Amino acid sequence: MLTAFTLYNGLVTDAYILGIESSCDETAAAVVRSGEELISNVVYSQFATHQPYGGVVPELASREHLRAIVPVVRKALDDAGRSYRTIDAIAVTKGPGLAGSLLVGLSYAKALAYAVEKPLIAVNHLEGHIHAVLLEERQKGNRDLQFPVLALVVSGGHTHLFLVEGKSGAWRYHDVGHTRDDAAGEAFDKVAKLLELGYPGGPAIDFLAKHGNAQAVKFPFAQIKHHDRNPQNRHSDDELRVDFSYSGIKTAVLRYVETHDMREDISRRRRALTELASPSREDYLAACDRATLDLVASFQHAMVNDLISKTLLAAREHEVATLLVTGGVAANSELRTSFEQRASEEGFAVYFPSRRLSTDNAAMIAAAAYPRFLAGEFAAPELSADAALRLR
Repeated sequence: MLTAFTLYNGLVTDAYILGIESSCDETAAAVVRSGEELISNVVYSQFATHQPYGGVVPELASREHLRAIVPVVRKALDDAGRSYRTIDAIAVTKGPGLAGSLLVGLSYAKALAYAVEKPLIAVNHLEGHIHAVLLEERQKGNRDLQFPVLALVVSGGHTHLFLVEGKSGAWRYHDVGHTRDDAAGEAFDKVAKLLELGYPGGPAIDFLAKHGNAQAVKFPFAQIKHHDRNPQNRHSDDELRVDFSYSGIKTAVLRYVETHDMREDISRRRRALTELASPSREDYLAACDRATLDLVASFQHAMVNDLISKTLLAAREHEVATLLVTGGVAANSELRTSFEQRASEEGFAVYFPSRRLSTDNAAMIAAAAYPRFLAGEFAAPELSADAALRLR
């Protein structure tokens, strides 16, 4: 049965919430008014720190958070024209994420909340990504959603499908699908690293794929029928599951490179780009031969098709009315274009966040905290990070 739910059920309690996000490799702070108006949004990226390693180094990420958190929060408050005393609450990411990174943001938020005597609200990072979409829809004046809602959260560390329920301003989530191994964004980054296409891999592949033939290489995906071997993820036998698996396609790309003698081309590209102080996307394009561009385009096409096909399958089976697609991979241009087209053909409304709110940010944390603020769901003093936190 389709039902309409007015976001926050018409409640108008005005509140300025300071959000703090440090779950991975970006230190972020933002001020959001009443879950619907973005006042300020500051993100300090650790791109330069991790680029030489082709991926996030947890210990380095924690150190960078320690260095950046105070100035980032101060700038977010300054940009918003607020002070520590004139905010109404502090929201912080509790998990999931890198334990060390989470602890930096959480420890700072707890100390700040205690010092300025403001309530502290713990937020699940995945819920934050969902509320990034809701925040921007409210800013556009779209305050009504048709339920049931299905949310695909797809990023470097997560690939999840959630049925979302909203009642009287509260949000509840039911996991109906997730990756059994690697997240989609991780597959993008690892393939880019294998082919020496730069870091982060997702944007690099998105750019280069436009110059290749997406039909050149076929990458079939296996249909997952066996039960998840992780006891924490097991569900009842009669529940429809739409799970993902992306370790296999990484291996398939590696095998393709080996069987088509592409190692020398990869080495040549590495040497050429190492000579450049700060190679641009055009430099990477110039360093790629036709075989590499076709492989990249085919890989991205296969990933996008799998994400969309499985999401639409779950949407049909659960008879949802609205789709939300969010997380870092939601910034991928082929995913957005293809999703909108195929969802429209099947009669589903689909919403994405803007690209700046697709990747990790604190605005989504402050927005997700607002319903909890209204409900008085504040964190206890013993709050701690949970690197494997589940969304319910």
